[in-house]
Amino acid sequence: MDEVRIEPAPTLPRAGFNWRGWRNRLIGQPVFQRWTARLPGLRGVVRSEGQQLFDLISGFVYSQALQALVELDILSLLRDAPARAGSLAARCGIASDRMQMLLQAGASLGLLDRLRDGRFQTSRRGAALLGVAGLRQMIRHHAVLYRDLADPVALLRGEVETDLAHFWPYVFGAQGEVAPEVAATYSELMAESQVLVAEDTLRQVDLRDSRHLLDIGGGTGVFLAAVGRVYPRLSLTLFDLPAVAPGAEARFAAEGMIPRAQICEGSFRREPLPSGADAISLIRVLYDHADDTVSALLAKAHAALPAGGQLIVSEPMSGGARPERAGDAYFAFYTAAMRTGKARSQQEIAALLTAAGFAAVRCPRPFRPFVTSVVMARKT
Repeated sequence: MDEVRIEPAPTLPRAGFNWRGWRNRLIGQPVFQRWTARLPGLRGVVRSEGQQLFDLISGFVYSQALQALVELDILSLLRDAPARAGSLAARCGIASDRMQMLLQAGASLGLLDRLRDGRFQTSRRGAALLGVAGLRQMIRHHAVLYRDLADPVALLRGEVETDLAHFWPYVFGAQGEVAPEVAATYSELMAESQVLVAEDTLRQVDLRDSRHLLDIGGGTGVFLAAVGRVYPRLSLTLFDLPAVAPGAEARFAAEGMIPRAQICEGSFRREPLPSGADAISLIRVLYDHADDTVSALLAKAHAALPAGGQLIVSEPMSGGARPERAGDAYFAFYTAAMRTGKARSQQEIAALLTAAGFAAVRCPRPFRPFVTSVVMARKT
């Protein structure tokens, strides 16, 4: 049995001892790692930590395998019946051995089941991916984000011209100059992914005492349509850029919400907000913009509301003092690539609301923080 040699622990001072530094130096010793890997009580912990570390290292490869599965529509092709790599290879224009490699990767990620006879079929997780509105569109558009993250240090230093900023033209205050085909691209992605956000927001928001809701930056009206189904007597107004208005009008007509749902075209940067609402919603708006833009928008919202009026903010947020992956890794880097926004915590948003004059700020615990978190406030 190998002799275990561990460097002596540093002398523990009576005050100001940094135990995390002492712990990290101890764990970082290879001989300590080999020793703990042999202990029955710690062997499983060491193996689990090692696997999680490897997953962090390999995550970019996993995401690219997922991208390929979605681009080739493999999960849909294998949803109803299993198949072998050879039968999919010709259909997808990929060599049989490379298709086998992709299917094996999909099975390792839990998106496919490998059957005993060597065929593959979509797994329960893969079927769930197909069923989540907007998820495949989100994965497809990640090709833009991947390019921006090719040099993450340069991104953090602000040294790169990011593609993602141009994917979302409204971020820089574009108005009528947004081409219809460009507006259609981001409007479709926003609409598809907005379904889950609307569901989780309405789990935490009560609009029974409201008579008129103004949704700022509501795109093609997915959130307002969801609100309209839950609150059939509530008047609704959508305020967004002219380029997305046709999509919203078509949605409201299909939902039978005209005339109680109206559309006001404009930019909250340049124009005053429509008046008459006693509730205002900002659904996935603030994290697209810098603090000065957010502060100006909240001030406009405060001015537009009557006394007792309610403001609702719903978007992915940082975990603040308790960092969590969706807000503090994914959305933090995503908004950095957009070059204007950032993922804020509920507490940061609450402080911005208070500074804008709002009171009675509430920060309910999110149902699914990877979908959205909510902050609510009222005008006194």
